[in-house]
Amino acid sequence: MPKIARPLRSVLYIPGSKPRALDKARGLPCDAIIFDLEDAVTPDEKVAARDTLAEALKEGRYGNRYRVIRINGLDTPWGADDAAAAAKMDADAVLLPKVGSPADLEALTEIVGDIPLWAMMETPGAMLNAAAIAAHRQLEAMVMGTNDLAKDLQTRFRADRLPLITGLGLCVLAAKAHECAVIDGVYNAFKDDEGLKVECDQGRDMGFDGKTLIHPAQLDVANAAFSPSEEEAELARRQIAAFEEIEASGQGVAVVDGKIVENLHVATARETLAKLDAIAAMNEG
Repeated sequence: MPKIARPLRSVLYIPGSKPRALDKARGLPCDAIIFDLEDAVTPDEKVAARDTLAEALKEGRYGNRYRVIRINGLDTPWGADDAAAAAKMDADAVLLPKVGSPADLEALTEIVGDIPLWAMMETPGAMLNAAAIAAHRQLEAMVMGTNDLAKDLQTRFRADRLPLITGLGLCVLAAKAHECAVIDGVYNAFKDDEGLKVECDQGRDMGFDGKTLIHPAQLDVANAAFSPSEEEAELARRQIAAFEEIEASGQGVAVVDGKIVENLHVATARETLAKLDAIAAMNEG
């Protein structure tokens, strides 16, 4: 069973230093929020941002959105203090940037204790160590840092993300093997809905659970892309019904739309319907 039994279709970065943005996030239709103390906060604001974020989380009103705090790296002047502060905040997990090995996560546990951890996967070394990182006992999710990965790989931008596919695939495999969530990287052109949809569809087809987002305008596209469609739900119901009918009669094999339906198809169909139920429950909450 996955360590996080809830949808994570849209994971929105919010600067931890901006009270207005922290307040606005309370009303946004995202499944999770990454409260960022790292890239979205300038060096001269980093210390004060901890208090700003702590106050916002203490006030609450984030509903059932999953709350994750991204700290600065432990090799920076702010990382250790960020981690100590995050451990006292009302959040669901702590996200560590530039994770390269399980040792990085272990160093974080020495500060935050048994709080669930998320790992930014954004370097070539992280790709090669993905399986070991995913196996860490406290890791709940991997988050792709595709901008940093592309920089380190010295690639050029391609809409099909071909230069990144090996790394993306290694992380998906590692996450699925260890029942972690795996969240795709950001799409930088936040006004390009068509391009975002293409990248979301690619990520969904690869097995990602959702996508990290840099702007609220991207939420609707990501939520739709990582939700089962009406056609998928209808097919799932027909597959389950056909399989159960054949199973009850003890005769022949189940066939839907000219294709044999086996146990594995029924398991996938039930997961599809369960995800729809979870999304509906979350929207009602």
